[in-house]
Amino acid sequence: MPRRIEAVLRANGDNSILGRWPKPSEALGTRSVFGLPEGRWKRSSWKVKVHQGSVLPAGSITLDITSPADAPVGEYSLSVKTSATASVGSSLGKLLLLFNPWCQEDSVHLPEEEERQEYVMREQGLVYKGSDKYISSMAWNFGQFEDDIVDICLKLLDVNPKCLSDPAKDFSARCNPIYVSRVVSAMINANDDRGVLMGRWDGQYDGGMSPTHWNGSVEVLRRWLKYGGNPVKYGQCWVFAAVMCTVLRCLGIPCRVVTNFQSAHDTDKNLTIDNFFSDYGVRPKKSLDSVWNYHVWVEAWMTRPDLSAGSLYDGWQAVDPTPQEKSTGTVFTAADPAPVKAILQGHVDLKYDVPFVFAEVNADRVTWMVFADGSKKKIFTDSVSVGQNISTKAVGSDKRVDITANYKHAEGTEKERDVYNQAVKRVNISEENSKGIHDDKPGVSMKIVELTKPISGKDIDLKLVLNNNDNVTRTLVINVNVQAMRYNGIPSSQIQTELKEQKLLPNQGRVKMFQTLSMSRPTMFK
Repeated sequence: MPRRIEAVLRANGDNSILGRWPKPSEALGTRSVFGLPEGRWKRSSWKVKVHQGSVLPAGSITLDITSPADAPVGEYSLSVKTSATASVGSSLGKLLLLFNPWCQEDSVHLPEEEERQEYVMREQGLVYKGSDKYISSMAWNFGQFEDDIVDICLKLLDVNPKCLSDPAKDFSARCNPIYVSRVVSAMINANDDRGVLMGRWDGQYDGGMSPTHWNGSVEVLRRWLKYGGNPVKYGQCWVFAAVMCTVLRCLGIPCRVVTNFQSAHDTDKNLTIDNFFSDYGVRPKKSLDSVWNYHVWVEAWMTRPDLSAGSLYDGWQAVDPTPQEKSTGTVFTAADPAPVKAILQGHVDLKYDVPFVFAEVNADRVTWMVFADGSKKKIFTDSVSVGQNISTKAVGSDKRVDITANYKHAEGTEKERDVYNQAVKRVNISEENSKGIHDDKPGVSMKIVELTKPISGKDIDLKLVLNNNDNVTRTLVINVNVQAMRYNGIPSSQIQTELKEQKLLPNQGRVKMFQTLSMSRPTMFK
């Protein structure tokens, strides 16, 4: 009969990864000693009992070992002593411990079985791409149960910078899905660590694979391991997100891939995307703010006791492993993890990175006219277009589900504006210095409407709609300036310029037709 069993959390593979073994500690939860009779080991959170079907006279015994719901995930070594005088325990082998969404006490408990099957067990899925008007899907093999994937996922945890700096503290923190999701998010990209994927968005993929090459996570993760933890080249947002989904599902954290169309990237955290124009077209941007055709992240299911004593922010958390674009050499990290419920309510003063995700789905787009003296005039605010058709795969089918209502209230409603204004106050945005700003309403409004579906290499038919909102006649000099723009909103080339004069009578509208040159439209995603 076993008298004493010891469970010790260990690094995955050999100790050369860490340079040293983290010392097991009962205080940190990385070591536990327990045994029979159970009453002698009251202090241990691990439990053992003899299995009901064991046949002791036959000389063999089966033990049922139960770990606590908050034990750190990872690979444990088990040893047993069968007598009080034994100085060294005999090895029982290894035990792999993961998060358990079936366990009600676990921080990742997901109540519905159909959702557990979809968000933990399913190995194939769909990732949505395209634009808000033309949504397409691509099949993706997550492959989280391939034989070697769990070892690769644990290796990924073992080489993260926090583990290399303080292994004992890192191993202990692996009981917390919040911490683990932050580590995984950082390790999926190769910025500042030994991460899995290197991102590239300039169309030059020498020395690697185009992001469109990948249709599954397994090949990416195996390449990372095969080449000694050097980053795999190359990925973009949907690849980063899909690979992270594989890792989280493998570790037992329910996860799904989410696509946001017309996705804003508000790098200065003022919840607006500012575009500046002059009489000759788009000015160089004063910030890295941009709006992409689409952006992909993941949602992970977990409790958030760090934010509320109750369950106010429990549930889906937005986690974004894509490194944000750099232009000035700065890399922005986003969404690790941001409660979707907090985003819906505009609670942007909570951790982590809630203002960034709120802006992705609900920023205002502000258009400015910049004059020769440096002053500027706000000519239009678009509070509707950002954050369209937020999509994920349905439970149990290949249908697309629109989850926009999880992130924001319906556009055009008073509730949506109230939440936005509350969010602006919560991020402590001060009123912009009024010097050099003309904030009067423009007398003429204009809008460009797409008449034909864009096709690469074909002409694009557009309609310019002008409205005179004044009670006086307006004579306009219209400068139509067409520029190709990169995915991040920066002009890349001049396409067409057209100068026309137009007279508008009081309160009159006028439609003007024009056609761009035949061109291949630049890719507008990240």
